[in-house]
Amino acid sequence: MKEQIPSNSGYKNFGVHPDVLKLGLVSLMTDLSSEMIFSVFAIFLTTIAGASAALLGLVEGLADFSSSSLDYLAGWLSDRTGKRKVFAVVGYGFSALAKTILLLTSTVAGLSVFRIIERLGKSFRGPPRDAWLSAVADRSTRGYSFGVHKALDKSGAVLGPLVAYGLLWWLGNKASTFRMLFWVALVPAMFSLALLSFIKDKPGDTRRRENMFKTWKTLSPEFKRYLVAASIFSLAYFSFGFLLLRAYSVGFAVQDIVLLYTLFNMAFVVSAPMVGKLGDRFGRVQIIVLGYLAYFLMSLGFAFATTKWEITVLFVVYGVFYAIDEAQSKAFVADIELDRRASAIGVYNFLTGLIYLPASLIAGVLWAAHPVSAFIFAAVLAFAAIVAIIILRPDLHRSSGAKPGQLQALAPRGPALRWRK
Repeated sequence: MKEQIPSNSGYKNFGVHPDVLKLGLVSLMTDLSSEMIFSVFAIFLTTIAGASAALLGLVEGLADFSSSSLDYLAGWLSDRTGKRKVFAVVGYGFSALAKTILLLTSTVAGLSVFRIIERLGKSFRGPPRDAWLSAVADRSTRGYSFGVHKALDKSGAVLGPLVAYGLLWWLGNKASTFRMLFWVALVPAMFSLALLSFIKDKPGDTRRRENMFKTWKTLSPEFKRYLVAASIFSLAYFSFGFLLLRAYSVGFAVQDIVLLYTLFNMAFVVSAPMVGKLGDRFGRVQIIVLGYLAYFLMSLGFAFATTKWEITVLFVVYGVFYAIDEAQSKAFVADIELDRRASAIGVYNFLTGLIYLPASLIAGVLWAAHPVSAFIFAAVLAFAAIVAIIILRPDLHRSSGAKPGQLQALAPRGPALRWRK
């Protein structure tokens, strides 16, 4: 298949296509809105609405599952119709609409429905948007483009809790303040939809006769080999809450833990574009392996850390790892799966998201037995994933031994086109 690559010679906005920045701003506004709510949701659900901690755990578990449950469906529909923008709009719109529930009800049932529906919107918009992003990004700077987008996205996670903190500090911790916060959070969500409507679509080829099962069979061997390593690694991926508990056990106060969360997000924002550039220059798989290695070392660090400064450094390392995992994995899938990018990203998100649930359950059982064992288990699996990806080499075409990117040099190309086998 041939891949048409837009020239980036005229880009003056941070070296990426203008639509990358626009899509990043859409994500920033949406994340700002969501994180304003999520940063206080657990407190509101349990102290204001009166839900139990057990119910909170159930709601959060269902929300985590919902956040990846529609990825494959959304990706398949996007590839089948060739449309990207319409599905992204539906996903972002679904999340914005869910937030209006908070303005209508404060019951436990209503809050639970909001949390799950909002994450369904995230799941539905992800693969079409990432395929759209990969289509406007030059392959030579695709990792950097994904990094810039994710940095903008995660900036919302830095600003959202700060806005929520400011409102609570100003108006006090009471029911009326939370309702005001929900109204304020709706504003950036609606702004993101308005901005998205003005971005020009970048449609792909249509495959109207192709069903979901046939799509899976036609995905490349390179992608499926990568899924094996990614699935092993996903079993090591415990909930972020365990890191916060570890920090608390070392002696951090609750308010200091909030600052650690902010530090983690800031490390993500700063490192995402830089690791993207490294991926473009040295190879995407090498950076992914570096991410697995960072997670391996971080897990061992959390197992044996005993001082606050060690925990602080480990949160920074986690932010760097998360930047690699969130951005470069999607960029790599876009590199090796040109024909059905949205479907491939959807499969990746759905499968890894499905594995995260038992991974967190296993971590919870191990934590209850001995907290250190949860981190040792994660480190062992991260090391196994490193071995798997080195053996499987998903960046190589087994028939020729060439890298997907290198195949462009073996095939004919015109002045504005690059080719893949």
